[in-house]
Amino acid sequence: MTQKTAEIFDLHGKAQGTIALPTVFQTPLRPDVIKRAVLAIQSNRLQPQGRDPMAGKKTTAESRGTGSGIARVPRVKGGSGRAAFAPSTVKGRQPHPPRAEKIIVKNIPKKEAKFALISAIAATAEKQVVAARGHKIDSIIGLPLVVEDTIEGLSKTKDVEAVFANFGFDAELTRVRDSRCVRAGKGKHRGRKMKRGVGPLIVVVDAKNLANAASNIPGVEVATVNSLNTEMLAPGTHPGRLTVWTSGAIDKLNSLYGESI
Repeated sequence: MTQKTAEIFDLHGKAQGTIALPTVFQTPLRPDVIKRAVLAIQSNRLQPQGRDPMAGKKTTAESRGTGSGIARVPRVKGGSGRAAFAPSTVKGRQPHPPRAEKIIVKNIPKKEAKFALISAIAATAEKQVVAARGHKIDSIIGLPLVVEDTIEGLSKTKDVEAVFANFGFDAELTRVRDSRCVRAGKGKHRGRKMKRGVGPLIVVVDAKNLANAASNIPGVEVATVNSLNTEMLAPGTHPGRLTVWTSGAIDKLNSLYGESI
């Protein structure tokens, strides 16, 4: 299997040499496995919910049977004759309430989860896959985009924006800013009224300074190579996120997943 290489760029967008890409970048694309892995990660964030098993049942209501010319629903004892206990009655029980014991976590084998991760990593180097996600990559200087480790030392947002401009990210960042809109459905009433598209991901070895500097740029995320997961690389289960790798992160990938395929 022929080993692929990529150019290393400095912060001004100029090529400074080449680097051998780990074999992980030759992993075949498996969107089905990636989707299973992302859903498994998302399911672990769900909070179990249920209802009191006795909700709506704490009543003396009993059915009066037939012969009275009224419906046979359970009724409160006394002269009121108010219906209770049954579904569709005032303060009655729910017909099929959520149960706290329901299994909502989707498990996935460890080997399959690892394969999904390395497949998502390989997808970041495929131009067609990245463009299919909606990223604007026409003016980007290269994919996979590998930069010098000096980017980790940036501590100001304006410096990060200047570096992105040198990489040709202007159209991409504009797309993310313009994508902010009101969410459809009832979610807008539950603390998440607005939504925004996903922008570039920067993978580094040490994100101490860069994470704070890039946090003010809409859609941009910073992650360490050790903390990568499939959801970061394939948001919404769609692989091919626009990703910037530092040369140190590429070397770390080689040690983490060098013999994965």
